[in-house]
Amino acid sequence: QVQLVESGGGLVQAGDSLRLSCTVSGRTVSNYAMGWFRQAPGKDREFVAAMSRNTGRPYYADSVKGRITISRDVSKNMVSLQMNSLKPEDTAVYYCAASVLLGPSPDAREYDYWGQGTQVTVSS
Repeated sequence: QVQLVESGGGLVQAGDSLRLSCTVSGRTVSNYAMGWFRQAPGKDREFVAAMSRNTGRPYYADSVKGRITISRDVSKNMVSLQMNSLKPEDTAVYYCAASVLLGPSPDAREYDYWGQGTQVTVSS
């Protein structure tokens, strides 16, 4: 059974940076396409970034392109999300997800495993 645990969330000011991590246990991270999604209060879950299973090719939502980078560390079995120039509208619970498909995919329905989420709050 694959388990995903997010960490690194917190309260920051607009313009600050934050790095989220997703630790994968049970299987090797390179066996999965990985994704990050977020959900703000009262809103639907939204795609942020994804990485393909084999090559680690990234894919980003237009709203975060240029500010956010997804990366993978196979030795640590971890996927990270580096977020720069944070805005108040980035405030949300951020979720890590894993898919057995090739990816990268912005479709949450294609992901098989999910973490519990980590809260990111950006104050203005």
